[in-house]
This record gives sequence, C-alpha cells and structure tokens, in this order.
Amino acid sequence: MDINIIAAVVFGLALVHTFATKFFEKMASRMPRHSGLLHLLGEVEVVFGFWAFVLIAIMAAVSGGPKAIEYAESRQYTEPLFVFVIMVVAASRPVLVAIEALIAFIARLAPLPTVVAQVWLCLALVPIIGSLITEPAAMTLAALMLAPLVFRPGMPEWLKYGALGVLFVNVSIGGTLTSFAAPPVLMVATTWNWSSAFMAATFGWKAAIAVLINATAVTFLLRSHLKAEPSEPMTGLIQVPAVVSAIHLTFLAAVVAFAHHPVIFLGLFMLFLGFAQAYGRYQSQLILKEALLVAFFLAGLVVLGGMQQWWLQPIVSSLQPTALFFGALGLTAITDNAALTYLGSLIEGMSDAAKYMLVAGAVAGGGLTVIANAPNPAGVSLLKAGFNDGSIGAGGLLLGALAPTVVAAVLFLL
Repeated sequence: MDINIIAAVVFGLALVHTFATKFFEKMASRMPRHSGLLHLLGEVEVVFGFWAFVLIAIMAAVSGGPKAIEYAESRQYTEPLFVFVIMVVAASRPVLVAIEALIAFIARLAPLPTVVAQVWLCLALVPIIGSLITEPAAMTLAALMLAPLVFRPGMPEWLKYGALGVLFVNVSIGGTLTSFAAPPVLMVATTWNWSSAFMAATFGWKAAIAVLINATAVTFLLRSHLKAEPSEPMTGLIQVPAVVSAIHLTFLAAVVAFAHHPVIFLGLFMLFLGFAQAYGRYQSQLILKEALLVAFFLAGLVVLGGMQQWWLQPIVSSLQPTALFFGALGLTAITDNAALTYLGSLIEGMSDAAKYMLVAGAVAGGGLTVIANAPNPAGVSLLKAGFNDGSIGAGGLLLGALAPTVVAAVLFLL
C-alpha cells in the first residue's frame, strides 16, 4: 500500500483518538489493572505523539528503518521546541506576578466589579498582547490567570466550555496584529512579504473588534457566577522583587526575539533555568511536565502532518477565494492552521484575495479543536483540571467555539 495512504489513515485515527480521550478516561476507572496505560491514552497531549510513533514504525516496516529515520529527521521541530520554552518562561511566578499586577491595576480602574474586569481583560487584552509576546505565551498567561476565576468547581460546565472557546478563538485571531506572533501568519509572512504594518491594517483591526465582542459576550454570561477568590499564600515563597520580575520578562522578550533560532532560545532557556534555581525562593514549581507534553503533541503533529500534503494542497489550490475561506476554516479544525497556510505558501500564482482568504479562514477556525492552533494544547494542559473528570471533551470545545468563530468569520469577511 502507498505510504501516503497509510499516513492519511494513521492521521485519521489520531483525529478520532482526540475525540475519544474521555472514553479512555472512563475505561481507566473500569479496568484498574490497565488504568495507567488507559490514563496515558486519555491525555490529549499524548495523542499525536503516540500516533507519530505508530507511523514511523509502519514506515520502517514498509520502507525500511533508514527511510523512516530520514523522514523523522527531515521535519522542522522549531515550533514545538519554542512552545515548550515559552510556556515554561511565561508561566514562571515572577512573570505571572508582573502580568497579574498589571491586569489588577487596570481592572481597578474599570467601572465594573474587579473580578469581572479581570476576566474580561484576560479574554480580551491578553490575547491581543499575544501579537507582541506570541500566541503560546498569551495562552499560557491567560489560562493561568483564568483558572481560579472561571475554570473551577461551582462554575456551570457549559460556561466553562464557552469561556474556553472564546479564549482559544481570541488567542488565534489576537496574534494577527503583527507578522511574527501567530504561527499561521508566520508561515507565509516572508514568502508573501507581509509586514507587521500590513497585518495590522488588513487583519489586526478586524481581529481586535472580534476579540472585544467575544470577550464581552462571554464575560456578560459569566458575571453572575464570578466571585473573588482569595489569593492563596505559596508556602516558602516571598514577594517577588521588581528586579527579579524584570529579569524574567527580559528572558521572555529574548526568547520571543529569537523564536526562529532554536540554538539561541534553548541556550537562553538553560540560563533561565539556572537563574530560576539560584533565586528559587521567589519561584513556584516550573511547568516542565505540562510544557513537555504540549511539545510532544506538536512534534507528533509535525510528523503526521508532513505526510498530508498530497491531499490537502490540491483542495487548497482548487478553491476560489470565498470558498477558500470556508474551506480553510473547516480544514483547520482537522489539521493545524500553520500547516494549512504553509501549504498555501507553496502554491504559485495565488491572488492577493486568495492569500487573504486562506489566512483569514485559518486563524478564524483556530479555536474549533485542540489541534487547530499550536497554543491550544497548552490551554488544554493548564485548564483541563477545572473540568468534570479532569478532561476537556472535543465536542464541548467545538460547541463552545462556534459562536466566537462566527463573530471572527463575519469580521474577516467584511
């Protein structure tokens, strides 16, 4: 059998698996002898990495071990490595304290209850800041700040999914004010000569309006269920000096600046770990496990997605601009919006209208599933504990993201 067809079948099985993670969690409670393996298969972050290994094993059996290794080593893993590093740095306590202080200061100025203003700012301002600090960093910060306010016991489950859908969609479109923060934009910016000024004028203002509408609507629904959460003291930790927060923010900025140079940002990460260890009294536990799982997920998507060009590219190249927008929006849900726009960048002679529609559809659909946008697995990893059974259902996420996706689509089609 053709290895491309095998790869498409394996990719399809991985997609089905992402929708079945809750099933594995339920089976784990019914089969205690195998609960460890079933819990592992129930982790959404494990899905694509697991099936990537299955694909490589099949390739080794069909084409030989050297060919399988050659393919695995030919893939570009900069994005998974970057997401791992940026998640750990952005979630460090000094960075989080600094951002929380900024959000709290602005919230106190708003003519709203402070907790309502904080939730709105996390869903509106932080995703837009993602255009400067990158979408994975924005997702990490917003998720950590929203967790005790929204994704907690007592909050209706449907509202959690609504807030999660808004967060994912807003992060996906909120990074389009610049040419470097959103993975799907980054894939085409150099090839198509799209500058940050072009992005702000063409995509950014529409995205900002959609972000504000989505955040306002879901915050209105959440308002009666929000309650101020007393901050819990962290044992053994003392107040973070401003200079320590400034150094952590400098590390964050440096990692963003060298996002396309893994040798540099991994070196910076080593220095960051050393600094965090040296001043451990100001730190909470780094989210190394969560970040590694997300990187594993994205690396698996890179391996599996690299074999799907044979059927995706003909679809993308055959559609007229308006049809391309809706096609991209739908395909994003079952692929990855960065992979989709990358395939578009390989097509010769695309019109400016087609280029716009491809990217607009890809970013508008970035909140529909876990795999639709690179930062989404980070949000799932950090927020799943706040949902029933400690897992996020693919169907619930899809329903929660539908309304904000429609808002984004309408704005981009203007």
